Amino acid sequence: LPLSIKLSPSKCLRAENEPVTVFDDNLKELSKEMFKIMYETVGCGLAAPQVGVNYRLMVYNEAGAPGEGKEVVLVNPKISKFSKQKDFFEEGCLSFPKIYAEVERPMGVKIEAQDVEGNKFKMTLEGFEARVFQHEYDHLDGVLFHDRMSSSVVGDIRSDLDKLIEDFSDDEKAI
Repeated sequence: LPLSIKLSPSKCLRAENEPVTVFDDNLKELSKEMFKIMYETVGCGLAAPQVGVNYRLMVYNEAGAPGEGKEVVLVNPKISKFSKQKDFFEEGCLSFPKIYAEVERPMGVKIEAQDVEGNKFKMTLEGFEARVFQHEYDHLDGVLFHDRMSSSVVGDIRSDLDKLIEDFSDDEKAI
């Protein structure tokens, strides 16, 4: 089943995402396919709802290229702690092609998650990896990157956001 990136304002980007309860070959295959489309679309992270699968699953590779960096699959991730320090960084999103803008986020996070086998583990993420994780984690909560932008920054990209809505061809528009 070939996956495709769902563009805003697709309903699946705001829908509730169920916890993964079955850890089988389908889950492994889905995560593999998610990496494949992420690399094809020149991304460094992808959440399942972005391919129309409303489950709490994400993949990322901060290097953004196959064979470089490290591929991380997180199933049912949770954030246990945010760093107090925050910074601004220009973010893009595969569901919002060619739109880039500054987003403020904590510089580090401690997380708990499961792997594709269902094993639980903890990680401490910092810098760009923490940012990529938080961006994808937001997708699992139906939060999109422009929700985190200041009103002036959203103002700067408003016409681009409006054009996505205008060009949207799916029958089911998001609310």
